[in-house]
Amino acid sequence: MQIGLIGSGNIATAFALGWGQPVLCTDLDPARADALAGATGGEALASNAELAQRSDLVVLCHKPGQLDEVASEASAGAGVVLSPLAGVSLAELREAYPESLVFRVMPNTAMRLGHGVTVLAEDDAGDPAAFETLKGLLGELGPVFVLPEADFAAATAVMSSGVAFLALVAEAKIAAADAAGMDPKVAAALVGATFGSAMALLSEEGADAAQVREAVTSPGGVTEKGLAELEQAQVREAFASAVRAVVEGGA
Repeated sequence: MQIGLIGSGNIATAFALGWGQPVLCTDLDPARADALAGATGGEALASNAELAQRSDLVVLCHKPGQLDEVASEASAGAGVVLSPLAGVSLAELREAYPESLVFRVMPNTAMRLGHGVTVLAEDDAGDPAAFETLKGLLGELGPVFVLPEADFAAATAVMSSGVAFLALVAEAKIAAADAAGMDPKVAAALVGATFGSAMALLSEEGADAAQVREAVTSPGGVTEKGLAELEQAQVREAFASAVRAVVEGGA
């Protein structure tokens, strides 16, 4: 399958490196398209129209506000279109690409390492076979969750923006360890490994986040004292506010 990426920034790079195959790509900055093509053994093109005509799957990796402009160039030749554009609904995508099979996803950039999480809108565009093929392709990048489009805003807060939220937690922990006298590089390695351990526990079948927290918190111990500080600082409320902001920002 020939994949074409319109836009060659971070999300396009994550898709391309995760799939590990030569891609066709375009970008408003030709140097960026050249760099992505070079990284994958693919080809940078000057025209979105040519990319659409030569691709089996067109992935929209440009800015959401460029939807109509890009579609005016690419819609005539695009057979199957995959959109990770935040806040752009299936209805808007189908209006822009009326002759194409259109699918909506929300990935995160860890897919470049094969550890991504992707949410795929459950609408199969009337072509179940194409939907399953696409689901399999996305599965090469990490777990795929098929959800109603109405859940996309909440899903974005949990898994796409969620990476940034957890990275902020990591920043804070590393800075605190540095202030306590630890080498920041060692602290960063410990934090990353600890996140991996937490993920393993939380990913166990039937795992419950509260139970995991309780299992590693000894009564009267240092972990309990640290958690008390976080509760006093209203960390739960801060995360709730962050999730609401993302949800309200667009579905």
